[in-house]
Amino acid sequence: MPPARVLVVDDHEGFRVVARALLEADGLQVVAEAIDGVTAVEAAERHEPDLVLLDVHLPDLDGFEVSRLLARLPTPPIVVLTSSRPIGDLHRRVAESPAAGFIAKDGLSGAALSALIAGGRPC
Repeated sequence: MPPARVLVVDDHEGFRVVARALLEADGLQVVAEAIDGVTAVEAAERHEPDLVLLDVHLPDLDGFEVSRLLARLPTPPIVVLTSSRPIGDLHRRVAESPAAGFIAKDGLSGAALSALIAGGRPC
């Protein structure tokens, strides 16, 4: 089976670099990066990723709105929201979103993403 194709969306370049390295080390293929919500939707339309790692806090749209836009695509990707803030502050909004779940930025790995997706919607 080919590796999962991932779009990383975050306005901080440092996080995108680290996320790419961690995900690729765990066998995932990062096909694109985006710095805001508008470019995230455009990149998802162009690259058709299997998975979008999506920061909750973006400069234009928040990650919750972007997740709703991504869910409307003809082939919607699995969306995992991420933030440096604890989930406690965001739990209700994550649960109400079309995202598969949430992973803290300091807990990111390809294995953690795979476990989250395989297990449903843990928050």
